[in-house]
Amino acid sequence: MSLPDEASIKGAAIQFEAASKAFTAPNGKTVSAVDNVSLTIDAGAITGIIGRSGAGKSTMLRMVNGLERPTGGRVIVAGRDVGAATGGDLRAIRRDVGMIFQHFNLLSSRTVFDNIALPLEIAGVGATHITARVNDLIERVGLGAQRDRFPAELSGGQKQRVGIARALATEPKVLLSDEATSALDPETTQTVLALLRDINRDLGLTILLITHEMAVVRDIASHVAVIDGGKIVEEGRTYDVFVAPKHPTTQSFLSGVIGTTLPAFIKGKMLDHRPDGASEEVLRVTFAGQHATDPMLALLTRDLGIAVNILAGAVEEIGTQPFGNLLVSLDAARGVEARAYLERHGLVTEVLGYVG
Repeated sequence: MSLPDEASIKGAAIQFEAASKAFTAPNGKTVSAVDNVSLTIDAGAITGIIGRSGAGKSTMLRMVNGLERPTGGRVIVAGRDVGAATGGDLRAIRRDVGMIFQHFNLLSSRTVFDNIALPLEIAGVGATHITARVNDLIERVGLGAQRDRFPAELSGGQKQRVGIARALATEPKVLLSDEATSALDPETTQTVLALLRDINRDLGLTILLITHEMAVVRDIASHVAVIDGGKIVEEGRTYDVFVAPKHPTTQSFLSGVIGTTLPAFIKGKMLDHRPDGASEEVLRVTFAGQHATDPMLALLTRDLGIAVNILAGAVEEIGTQPFGNLLVSLDAARGVEARAYLERHGLVTEVLGYVG
């Protein structure tokens, strides 16, 4: 397989080219953690890879910095084949790829300053440059008052800020995030995500993050790839994937985000076919585009006289674009009419079932 052409390299920070990674299990069987994955991570983008435990997302991340070598295909970082790199070439790639971890991985015997300085010390950078670089990073991540403290004296959010600063020490082109917010409370998660957005904007840094939380993808990623069983089953702009998820795995991840979960008392009575007699049709209505904030259900009732019962939902933003889901029920006899009306106005509808 030849290297990607110059045009594709220019627009891509990371490319997986039919990349696979297989391991031999204790019973002697071969297990494919990553299976023939082709994926392009655009330069300067924030891309999320989401999957359940064991789906292969951590292995994909480790293939980017050479901690795992592909057993098939290739992984290209800034035009360089990571799997084929050795010695100085591999060290150069790793300097261009910073990494932040779920559990921080700080050295307890070193201060905030010294933890951030560690990669520079290992690289043989002079003391004067280390001091200037680390002081700049400490201010960037908002830890000026904690400069001389030890990890045991820091909160979880402060520890992760140290981890982010340390990952930036060698001025990488790519920043990898391995479940970096999973150990944090929701409020702290938002401050860390805000910091990563600022770094992406100010430094033009490409960020590739893995997570099992769709809310994290919603809040920070411009693009998303969904991995299941070692394969990428869906990918695209985050907004597009949220508006129209196609794969059952993606739909499952989205079920707990922005009001797409049915109340238990309704779900327990749902049928997947319309029973005889009077019944309610249960719909998911996806609001997106120019009519995302219009009072379409009120207009439906006004124009067609169809009463709508809202069961659950919310409308918020992905990036700067409004998006939301509402779960509603209405007279099943008028379901076709109601759905046609909503779809004429640019909304997406899906029949979830019926309640007798």
